[in-house]
Amino acid sequence: MPTFEKRVIPYTETGLFNKLIVDYLQQATAVRDFYHRPDRLESYADQIQEKSENYSDFHRQTLVRALETQYQGFELTEAVRTNLTALRESHTFTVTTGHQLSLFTGPLYFIYKIVSAINSAKALRAQYPEYQFVPLYWMATEDHDFEEISSLVTTKGKLKWQKQAQGAVGRLDTAGLEQIAKLLESEFNTGKNAQEIAALFKKVYLQATNLAAATRLLVNTLFGDTGLIIVDGDDRALKQLFVPFVKRELFEQFSFKAVSLTNEKLKSYAVQVNPREINLFYLTSGLRNRIVKEDQHFRVVDTDIVFSESELQIELQEFPERFSPNVILRPLYEEVILPNLVYIGGAGELAYWLQLKSMFEDAGVTFPILKLRNAAVILQRKQFQKIERLQLEINDLLRSVTDLSNRVAVQSADFPLSLDRERAVVENTFAHLEGLIARTDRSFASAVAAQKKKQLNGLDKLEKRLLLAQKRKSADEIARALALRQFVFPFNQFQERILNFSVFYAEFGASFIDTLLQEFEPFKAELAVFIADS
Repeated sequence: MPTFEKRVIPYTETGLFNKLIVDYLQQATAVRDFYHRPDRLESYADQIQEKSENYSDFHRQTLVRALETQYQGFELTEAVRTNLTALRESHTFTVTTGHQLSLFTGPLYFIYKIVSAINSAKALRAQYPEYQFVPLYWMATEDHDFEEISSLVTTKGKLKWQKQAQGAVGRLDTAGLEQIAKLLESEFNTGKNAQEIAALFKKVYLQATNLAAATRLLVNTLFGDTGLIIVDGDDRALKQLFVPFVKRELFEQFSFKAVSLTNEKLKSYAVQVNPREINLFYLTSGLRNRIVKEDQHFRVVDTDIVFSESELQIELQEFPERFSPNVILRPLYEEVILPNLVYIGGAGELAYWLQLKSMFEDAGVTFPILKLRNAAVILQRKQFQKIERLQLEINDLLRSVTDLSNRVAVQSADFPLSLDRERAVVENTFAHLEGLIARTDRSFASAVAAQKKKQLNGLDKLEKRLLLAQKRKSADEIARALALRQFVFPFNQFQERILNFSVFYAEFGASFIDTLLQEFEPFKAELAVFIADS
């Protein structure tokens, strides 16, 4: 049975996150207005109190009834049954993450997000034993970007679901996935774990009626024993709870106003999303298109569907399920229908959540605590030993190709490649000359400054030539270092953002996910590096 050694790197030392997320992690003053409470265990007492006051029993019971309907026909573990029952009680809260219905979970971080939610709920139970905390996965069933969810990547390349698709992806049938099942069988064609992977894919995709059901079955199979609850927002009863907010969006465009003001305040950072005047889609079978206002009418883009204001009000009351929130409004929808305390996401998700606090305040809905999910890199022991032989650290492999190449060249040189000492000599020499000029003839100042610049530029050029020469001399070491970097950045993308979990499940079996459940620490902002002894 494989075992894993865990090493950690603080998130702020990885170079993987932009300034907004680093500032958020460090609770910088510049971002304080854009989140509600910091992600610390002690913050949750006030969050629990506030959510208790702002979440009605009617919403809670509606949610539970909807979940019970959604789970009909699925085999439930005792842990899931227990959590469904617990959700009826006012002292139970959710710990939520969400993701698209990516094929066979898509990239690894899908798994990492869910484990982060599960382990966060465990940590909160330990801190606040008088309450119940339920990990919850929000299936983004209404998303319509099929291209984004239609493939998975192994070390051998991409496996793509060939299908013509329109509308909400959760409603798609799974026709055409038989070919992916065959490709997976040939991809992992030996060993018990490989057989499990192929059997799991067939079980969930070749038996389910649609992609939403298949994803529910897949995630429930992997995580049902933890009590993870899975919710599908494409639900009439749940949408009914959101009608007042949809009405305000259609006829007041409240989210556009609030988020636009926030974006102006965040302009020193890279803004993740920009709001539209109406942040809703019209959703029917095979169709999910934007709603726009034109004069006194509302039109569904790229269709002949047009409503007057009174007709749209009637449509909303009779068919609330036809109104689908986009990336701006979906977080509000989640927090309206869930007794939720915290949203767990990646850096990109947190970046757009940080744009939304003022919109939540306008809507009178409690803004959740925001948690950056756990992240990991998986390495084999032999790969780690090669890193050590090159006298590198694991975080060196997180560098860019250029930076890593320079790092190896500098380290392998038998003399200093930096000319900082020589620069200091030049600086001191010209400081002396500038002092002399000040006491004699100031007209020489520009000539001295020009000569100083010329000397420093010459040292810069010489330093670059020294580095280039050493890189040629260290070409073999650099090649080996870059080959190791490929394990962290396969296909030039960060491992967790490209490879499917099946790559590691085929290698390590269930112990891979078990290790994540045992080792991820959601209240520590650090990258976990797992070194496998198999």
